[in-house]
Amino acid sequence: MTMTSEQREQVATELKRFAGDLNLTQDQTERLHTALAEEREKVGEYLKTHPNTTKADIVAHVKEHRAEIHQRSEVAKAKEFLGQRLDS
Repeated sequence: MTMTSEQREQVATELKRFAGDLNLTQDQTERLHTALAEEREKVGEYLKTHPNTTKADIVAHVKEHRAEIHQRSEVAKAKEFLGQRLDS
């Protein structure tokens, strides 16, 4: 499923906010953009198949899976760190 212009705008807005708040490099910003776009597409697909889902439902679902999401993030950080360390 491709994103609508509104969804692309949402991703761009969040990307600017995150990149500015975290002082990300260009490479980090590009990787974050890819991740945000992919996840936004997943949410869009879910909403298409479950039209009665509310924003509160999505927030509750994310909260339920917060530990899993955090763990994936930490694994990604470790892989990146180890990759950079091996390159050094």
